[in-house]
Amino acid sequence: MKTNMGSIDRMIRLMIAVVLSIVVIAGVWTGTWAIIALIGAVVMAGTSFLKFCPLYLPFGINTCKKD
Repeated sequence: MKTNMGSIDRMIRLMIAVVLSIVVIAGVWTGTWAIIALIGAVVMAGTSFLKFCPLYLPFGINTCKKD
């Protein structure tokens, strides 16, 4: 996998993952919405740690700084 996510993109995704997790843990969202939010949080955190977003490939998006 080639890196296609820059540091700002990764930080934003991690912040979204944290917010989604807090909303679920606080009990604001329950049931189906909580499950969807947790799945979203895991995906956001996972892509952030891997520095790779598979949805960027078909659209040719690359937020990494070019060397």
